[in-house]
Amino acid sequence: MAAIDTALKDAMNIEGAIGVALVDYSSGMTLGVAGGSAELDLTVAAAGNTDVVRAKMRTLEMLNIADGIEDILITLDTQYHLIRPLGTRGGKGLFLYLALSKSRANLGMARHQLRMIESSIEI
Repeated sequence: MAAIDTALKDAMNIEGAIGVALVDYSSGMTLGVAGGSAELDLTVAAAGNTDVVRAKMRTLEMLNIADGIEDILITLDTQYHLIRPLGTRGGKGLFLYLALSKSRANLGMARHQLRMIESSIEI
């Protein structure tokens, strides 16, 4: 569990981070959460985003596209929501969900840093 906590803390150090969660998309349950706010309940948001991940995976399957999902970006008026399914062997069925302040975040750098954090997670 320490590796998950470390990964979540590292994600909160990404410029503009509001909150982060590690989520099981088969159940919608969070394995860990850091940050968040009164306006952003990460547990509720993470559970809701499992539907986004499942829908995209079903769509890829229906289209016979063998590619995996690198990440999914949802752009709001004031925030970026970045969803990154884990590609590591122990991370199958999990995704990182990162909410960023649009005015403070560098999206390219955040994607790069989240990719690095993903590669370091040990489940």
